[in-house]
Amino acid sequence: MQVTVNGERRDLAAPVSVTGFLAQLGLDARKVAVERNLEIVPKSAYEATEVQEGDRLEIVHFIGGGAPQDVWQVAKHSFTSRLLVGTGKYKDFEETAKAIKASGAEIVTVAVRRVNLSDPSQPMLVDYVSPKDYTYLPNTAGCFTADDAVRTLRLAREAGGWDLVKLEVLGDQKTLYPNMPETLKAAEALIKDGFKVMVYCSDDPIQAKRLEEMGCVAIMPLGSLIGSGLGIQNPVNIRLIKESVSVPVLVDAGVGTASDAAIAMELGCDGVLMNTAIAAARDPILMARAMKAAVEAGRLSYLAGRMPKKLYADPSSPLAGLI
Repeated sequence: MQVTVNGERRDLAAPVSVTGFLAQLGLDARKVAVERNLEIVPKSAYEATEVQEGDRLEIVHFIGGGAPQDVWQVAKHSFTSRLLVGTGKYKDFEETAKAIKASGAEIVTVAVRRVNLSDPSQPMLVDYVSPKDYTYLPNTAGCFTADDAVRTLRLAREAGGWDLVKLEVLGDQKTLYPNMPETLKAAEALIKDGFKVMVYCSDDPIQAKRLEEMGCVAIMPLGSLIGSGLGIQNPVNIRLIKESVSVPVLVDAGVGTASDAAIAMELGCDGVLMNTAIAAARDPILMARAMKAAVEAGRLSYLAGRMPKKLYADPSSPLAGLI
């Protein structure tokens, strides 16, 4: 016997209930609505209603309305915001929560530190920025060896169950530049241990490609030194990294103001991670809003494609018919 489902012909061996037919299609009966021969089938009648020869069925479900969203993915996680923010350097957790909300970020980086045993009643970040509302991205800020970074993230996974993590292994206190040999060593160990590693790295396209080949799920080259606010000092290298790897590329470190974030996005980066640029602003909440707008504007500018640069002027008004 044949039936028509959503405009397509399907063969059935024998009559079957609507419930059974939905099960054959792999659909959850609780999440769809069914119309049979132009009449809606109530959910309460799914079991008693048979799908028979020649029936015409429409099966629908809800989707997000409006224009399609510009979604990006990392390790099978999907996000709409391309701004990632840190949670340090704010005056208190209340300001942290307000700034993150204003930024529109969906991913927040969190450091792993010892519990204050002398005052266990002290407020904690989770009391203000809930992991139910945001994707926590544990990082290894302050780690200078591969062993310390691996140990830190294993503790983070034990504490919260997270396997999507941000790896950074620093070279020295003065520059906080990534120590790439130790970074590679840590990445290898973490990937082997089942972590999905987003990795802070130097602006070296060769190293970036190697990290991708090892299995890192995102490459995060610095725009300039961590906390410096110097902006994007290496646009050519960042663009080369973006062209050389297939995993997401996010600028990590160095952004100081909204125009820096826009530049990073105009290079084609998938996102920008920042902390100090927002937390150290005179008005962190307002700066968070500015960064949100800048990332969105930079992304739109990249998708639109900028006009070509020219050596000479080109008038926008036609010269024909000039008085």
